[in-house]
Amino acid sequence: MSDLMPKEWILGKASDFVVSPKNDIVDGPFGSNLKASEYQLSGTPIIRLQNIKRLHFINKNIKYVSNEKAVELSRHSYKKGDIVITKLGDPLGLACIIPENFQDGIIVADLVRLRINDLAFDKRYLTYLLNSPLVISQLNKHIKGTTRPRINLGIIRDLNLPIASISEQKIIAEKLDTLLAQVDSTKARLKQIPQILKRFRQAVLTIAINGKLTEIFRVQNKLKDNWVEMPLERLACSDKYSLGIGPFGSNLKVEDYREEGHPLIFVRDIRACSFSNSETRYIDSSKFEELKAHRAKPGDLLITKMGDPPGDAAIYPSDCEEAVITADCIKLRVANELALSKFILFTIMSNEFREKVIEISAGVAQQKVNLKNFKKLQLNIPPLPEQAEIVRRVEQLFTYADTIEKQVNNALTRVNNLTQSILAKAFRGELTAQWRAENPELINGENSAAALLEKIKAERATSSGKKAARKKA
Repeated sequence: MSDLMPKEWILGKASDFVVSPKNDIVDGPFGSNLKASEYQLSGTPIIRLQNIKRLHFINKNIKYVSNEKAVELSRHSYKKGDIVITKLGDPLGLACIIPENFQDGIIVADLVRLRINDLAFDKRYLTYLLNSPLVISQLNKHIKGTTRPRINLGIIRDLNLPIASISEQKIIAEKLDTLLAQVDSTKARLKQIPQILKRFRQAVLTIAINGKLTEIFRVQNKLKDNWVEMPLERLACSDKYSLGIGPFGSNLKVEDYREEGHPLIFVRDIRACSFSNSETRYIDSSKFEELKAHRAKPGDLLITKMGDPPGDAAIYPSDCEEAVITADCIKLRVANELALSKFILFTIMSNEFREKVIEISAGVAQQKVNLKNFKKLQLNIPPLPEQAEIVRRVEQLFTYADTIEKQVNNALTRVNNLTQSILAKAFRGELTAQWRAENPELINGENSAAALLEKIKAERATSSGKKAARKKA
């Protein structure tokens, strides 16, 4: 590690950043000393694992203990400006500074509180350092456990950390404040784009089902505006069982499930315009025959009759074998002489149709659609040539949106990696190389990192000597 540092820096331990390692780097109370049953709605605030993210404190779901309990656990206390580190989780080693509005409180067992020596170190420098690849790689070597990865307190106290002069620490922290704020801003803008694309897709569906998308097409092809309103049940083909729901609960039970055989279709498999049943279950041939009224064939429309909200739809893919839908699914086999399945899919997925579905839904925890009411919902159906043109144009526009979304996701991945890249550069001294060249007096002699560390060690030795003398007396 030392060969990657500037020659003006030195290698120290995390314990060098504090006055008293045993008192200033501590973890939370042992499990039985602080139980969830002692949590209250007011009193002294507790900081838990869920409140700590990398470089960010999450002020949500704060729990409390009585002030008396806080006094009992005072060794595990924190105050504003302390650094808190997670020693459990995946990933672990997340660190942030406790904000100003949290004056004091208690940490739980899964956290470590580090109280920095403010006279010698910049807490922002150390917080950035604790979240850098330099520290993450060290922690990963000492992880214990597989289901719940963890590290012990001693590992954090013994971390190898580069120490720069106090002046350079402040410059590094300022540069990282600026650069990472720009990264966060870029990330926030990128995260907005999927929602913009979602609204774009819905806008496309709206103009598709109200005829505006194909206005010019009708003029060019001398078509009349002869769209016809008809109930959804009329669009079902003449095949027996072409419109229906999954079997009633007692007709298909969990004990009927198998690891192989004929596939089942669950609500979870049906998402907006897409179908995936990679984790499906199966039934045997006798059950499959018994439930023939509930079978779905490739090309059938699948709709969720339960959800928040219900009404997601997808087309059962052509490369799938015949399956049985489960209780909270609806299947529709479209009459080809009346409509195209994809046109009906786009209509069902439009906000205008989804609102109709919500109106006929009932339930508290989760809304459900009554099939009898669902079959009566009206759809506006154009002639088949116009349906085909609508499908072509919607798919073209959706492909365009999908391409943008993929590019955004790739960019977001690069931006997420950028934070760690910047932190790595910072603690190799690359962000402040020019500053060191321009300010030699602030990194050498009595202002050097080496002098700083020697001063801290001397003060600690003096302090320990005084404590020993008092104890003897």
